[in-house]
Amino acid sequence: MPTIVVEVMPKPEILDPQGKAIANALPHLGFTGFSGVRQGKRFELEVQGEITDELLDSARKAAAEMLSNPVIEDVVSVTVAEDI
Repeated sequence: MPTIVVEVMPKPEILDPQGKAIANALPHLGFTGFSGVRQGKRFELEVQGEITDELLDSARKAAAEMLSNPVIEDVVSVTVAEDI
């Protein structure tokens, strides 16, 4: 089934306590070499039928108006998934 993927991340100036907690835990679990983590959200929108330009535009509008909080988040990408 065709899928549109929307990725949302906190704006760079917004604190990310979940990302910080993950970054602090990584070395304790044996994962080294990472200097920071930012945690975001991923949405997978399943589509009935073909993905058209109009449908992608609608997904972008939904991402901006409903799937993200524009005050604290940026929509990073709206793409068609190759294989999920």
